[in-house]
Amino acid sequence: MHSNRFLLMTLAVLAVAVLAAWLSRIPIKYVMRNLLVRWRTTLLTSLAFTLVVALLTVMLAFVNGMYALTESSGQPDNVIVLSEGSTDESFSNLGFSDVGDIERQTGVARNGETPLCSKETYVVINQPIADPPPGRPRRRFLQLRGVDDPAVSAKVHAVTLYDGGAWFSDAGVQRVDGDNTSASAIEVVVGEGIARELGRDRSEQQLASAKNVERLDVGDLVAMDTRRLVIVGVAQSAGSTFDSEVWAKRSVIGPLFGKETYTSLVLKADDAEAAGRLAEFFNTQYTKASLQAYTEPEYFRSLGETNRQFLVGIIFVAIVMAIGGIFGVMNTMFAAISQRVRDIGVLRLLGFSQWRILIAFLAESLMIAVLGGAIGCALGYLANGWTATSIVSSGPGGGKFVVLRLVVDLGIVGAGMFLSVMMGLLGGFLPSCYAVLVRPLDALR
Repeated sequence: MHSNRFLLMTLAVLAVAVLAAWLSRIPIKYVMRNLLVRWRTTLLTSLAFTLVVALLTVMLAFVNGMYALTESSGQPDNVIVLSEGSTDESFSNLGFSDVGDIERQTGVARNGETPLCSKETYVVINQPIADPPPGRPRRRFLQLRGVDDPAVSAKVHAVTLYDGGAWFSDAGVQRVDGDNTSASAIEVVVGEGIARELGRDRSEQQLASAKNVERLDVGDLVAMDTRRLVIVGVAQSAGSTFDSEVWAKRSVIGPLFGKETYTSLVLKADDAEAAGRLAEFFNTQYTKASLQAYTEPEYFRSLGETNRQFLVGIIFVAIVMAIGGIFGVMNTMFAAISQRVRDIGVLRLLGFSQWRILIAFLAESLMIAVLGGAIGCALGYLANGWTATSIVSSGPGGGKFVVLRLVVDLGIVGAGMFLSVMMGLLGGFLPSCYAVLVRPLDALR
């Protein structure tokens, strides 16, 4: 939805309509007076446009937010390495014996003597939620990313923490004051989005004593089946897929959830061009293991398959709603014309030609459409910045559960207005054609 072509098309249609109205010298005062006299019908008809356009705006803003999330995720100088044939981290398994050789390859950037290689294990668990507030789910999919060295991974992914936070310790666990359980809590760093989402599970009593009512913060505990997570840091991750992830020590969460191997390696190159060459090397020339490598922007763009599926579904829904709206406008305009047959006869006797009558009624339908569409776009724009949860995936299975922000831009506003204007034109065309067929003398009888 980055293009404003719909807005330009809408302005073009309206410009043509205004020009046609001016050339035909239609009685605009007559059209406006009829809209005001029949104000109840005008409002009810425009309400149909408002509902259709507002709903379309919110749905497109959702897809727009998903596109913005996947396109802004990933560093252009990073290469993600998966096992051969894997299109998603969920299905990838890399051998321990291969990892050391992969990170030592020429082209991998270094921090002193340390290769900038983030060794990661990605797992998705089904988290039960005990005593959720009304309206909240009893389970959710929670994404855990285990890393060996959080400092290196943070540098590779350019992730920073909010003030007061810290990366988890080498042990990856800690005892919690006042905890009577035998197991230590797992130290985690959470994305800002999932911190907000988890924070909504708190009861009113917990919120009353919370130091941050908007989201979970450092020191808060999260129940996870038989273990508990203690938050040691909150990542500044808004606008990326990491916003929905929980990071922990790989040596702790890997064995805990039966994932002993690495699922991915993320290598930092010197620049984007070097990253492309490095990915090509692992795909075509590296022979010690069968690998599938992508630059990070390519990998996250591949997750846009879900976006396209949503967009196709929204287009289908929009078409169905538009057809209903068109028939609603037709019904309203036919009713209006049947009540004004004598008016049409008088206009014809006063010298107004058939095509001027046609444009007059089309203009009336178009005014209703513009009014309803504008209100619908204004209501839909209120969704800008809302948060929602969804999944992005490159195909069947796998995928990532993400927290995203709805984005309403000029392209979406233009699409809403274009749909409204086309509904008005198509819905008003047949009734307007009927109006021009009325014979002046027959109309006055």
